[in-house]
Amino acid sequence: MSANVPMAAGDAPLPATYEAAQRALAECSRIDECKGWADKAQALASYARQAKDTTMHSMALRIQNRAMRRAGELLKLIQRADEATRYGQEGAHPPVTRTQVATDAGLSEHQRKTALRVASVPAADFERAVESHAPPTVTQMATLGTVPRHLQPSAPPAGDHVGASSASRLLRELSGFCGTHDPVAVAAAAQDSDLMRGFVESIDRWLDRFVTHLPASDDEAA
Repeated sequence: MSANVPMAAGDAPLPATYEAAQRALAECSRIDECKGWADKAQALASYARQAKDTTMHSMALRIQNRAMRRAGELLKLIQRADEATRYGQEGAHPPVTRTQVATDAGLSEHQRKTALRVASVPAADFERAVESHAPPTVTQMATLGTVPRHLQPSAPPAGDHVGASSASRLLRELSGFCGTHDPVAVAAAAQDSDLMRGFVESIDRWLDRFVTHLPASDDEAA
């Protein structure tokens, strides 16, 4: 990272402008450096949320997303442990693996998986989401890297009748599921709670926009 990048308030090594952050992150060649950016941006996002500063909050989320994506991109350059074994690369010294490098850089297992998932989001989808008016959290962004391409959210055209039909069917199924399954029991059996939270957050954001744009019913119009 360039030493000429201006410093933000406090001791957080964040640039004064978002454009400077993009340039500096693109130059990051170490995973631990990306993690440092992500951690500082997360702290800044938390502060901005408490201060109700939406501009700072959005900038911090964008920086955090880009930092985690860069970390994931660097991790993807390193072989997985099973790949090293598969290609007979074990020798006198154990091969350097993706998991080990992530651990050495200070990433937890959850952070490693999140970084890889964010890096798996198609570039166009990532840019559209991170530069949107309300950028997603890193957890929400990571869900885009796990959901099949045809199910990933996109900007639908006005009057999306096919989407409305699909939404009606899915909401009906979800309503039926909710009516027949105990949420506490389902949550207790969840294998990946962080991933589940990400799905819920993404769905909740979508439903908030969806319900506020539904046409008024006859009773409401009266």
